[in-house]
Amino acid sequence: MNPQQVEIAENLETSLAKAIETCEHDRLFILTDDTTRKLCWPVVSGYPCLQGAEVISIEATDTHKTLESLTHVWEELGRMGGTRHTLLINIGGGMVTDLGGFAASTFKRGINYINIPTTLLAMVDASVGGKTGINFRGLKNEIGVFNNAATVILSTQFLRTLDNENILSGYAEMLKHGLISNEQMWAELITFKLDAEPLDLTILQRMLADSVAVKQRIVTEDPLEHGIRKALNLGHTIGHAFESFALSHTPILHGYAVAYGLVCELYLSTIKTGFPTDKMRQTVSFIREHYGRMPIICDDYPTLFELMTHDKKNTAGSINFTLLGGIGDIRINQTATKDEIYEALDFYREG
Repeated sequence: MNPQQVEIAENLETSLAKAIETCEHDRLFILTDDTTRKLCWPVVSGYPCLQGAEVISIEATDTHKTLESLTHVWEELGRMGGTRHTLLINIGGGMVTDLGGFAASTFKRGINYINIPTTLLAMVDASVGGKTGINFRGLKNEIGVFNNAATVILSTQFLRTLDNENILSGYAEMLKHGLISNEQMWAELITFKLDAEPLDLTILQRMLADSVAVKQRIVTEDPLEHGIRKALNLGHTIGHAFESFALSHTPILHGYAVAYGLVCELYLSTIKTGFPTDKMRQTVSFIREHYGRMPIICDDYPTLFELMTHDKKNTAGSINFTLLGGIGDIRINQTATKDEIYEALDFYREG
């Protein structure tokens, strides 16, 4: 893949103008969803570098990260004269950057795109690393490709538009980055005052930069997820099952699913790879305090287990996990029996 430029913008207009200038193009398109078109597009719509751009909008939330939405983007690009030299700018959360990145990667066999993530989750996770895609047949990110954005521009001014739930959703991925990185980063994350009014955005921006640096280092070393990039899957095997399960009940934000997955997978780490019980309990306590629990019962376990069997990380019929031996001690390609997974679900509900 082409290398990806990630910039934490001091001045969003200057950074965006520079990013557009470095991508030779004949037409400029903006992709938003209904929410970011209302809340975030007005922040940038007056920039001279965006004058003449055509805006494409799709319905908001992950339930619309679908083939139908993707088809709409392709149709609009074609209808309004998009060519192989068109540039697409995705302005929105992870749903927009995932779907927009996939649309750009496939339209005319691939056009350049820029990501401007507007949620904390998209800043620390979805927009960085080149994973693009859509949900399909009830499964998260089932169809997609690896393809880096030309530039990812991170601007914390968009965080002022977010509610507490969306801050928490992104923060779960930051917590995961701390767990796979070092004790200092983990300790700062589980002691940060997430419920402060107002949030300390200066500290959050520095922590965001540290978090993005962890992901960038890993995806640069392993862009196609053959080895160490699997570290980023901590919490995601069971987390994606929770998220897919919730799609047919009451949908939950991705970061909440990851937080719930972390509870289960840190438990598995404790019983299988020696993760310290005290640090597991501290992390789980932080998650339960801020994220609560998704209501599940024993009768839901078979469905959740079946969803895990469809995870893209699986090999030869075994459910594949990333676990930890300690903070920063990453153990990729781990497996667990059905009984162990059910035990982890019991701990999630009752532990």
